[in-house]
Amino acid sequence: MLHTFVALVDDKPGVLTRVASLFRRLSINIVSLTVGESEHPDTSRMTIVCEAPEHAADRIRASLYKLEITRHVDEVGRSEAVIRELCLIKVAAGPNEPNGLHSRSQIFELANVFRARVVDLAPDSIMLEMTGSSSKIEGLIQVLRESGYTILEVSRTGRMAMRRGHHTSRVLKALGTPNGDAEPAHPSRRKTDIIPNQFPNVHEEEAD
Repeated sequence: MLHTFVALVDDKPGVLTRVASLFRRLSINIVSLTVGESEHPDTSRMTIVCEAPEHAADRIRASLYKLEITRHVDEVGRSEAVIRELCLIKVAAGPNEPNGLHSRSQIFELANVFRARVVDLAPDSIMLEMTGSSSKIEGLIQVLRESGYTILEVSRTGRMAMRRGHHTSRVLKALGTPNGDAEPAHPSRRKTDIIPNQFPNVHEEEAD
């Protein structure tokens, strides 16, 4: 099954390498990984989607907390978070295509149905931009292919996730900011009573 984790990590070189190495040691496949600036200084927000058995969630979360670069980790589900993905799709739409230039109007219609936007027009192609759930993006790609269009390129960001409602205070507490109760920046020290060290064989590799 797919698990989605949102982690706040230090914004410094080598973070991606260390997270990827951790999943490699756990023999867990990363389906997608997105990272960028967060609302907190010197902190990046990372969304990790991985494929693993249901019982592996606690192990993954505990292992992420063992990295001193990790400030907060949260596993989110569809019902409790907004999960989106951005995709760019370049479709062949030149005069040499089966439907000729008439195919352009049909592509515009499909884009409108899926609420995608046309972001580039070239003599022989159309580029679409779509934001939504992974299933909606895959649906548009499938319809384009089944309609006989040639997809030249596809670029996807991977999933980005954010909890709904009043989850912010928990994050502020984990970071030890003035708006939350002062707690250690690295929460693994305070979570030992919740997540004991059940996995002594999983250790962070030495930094290069």
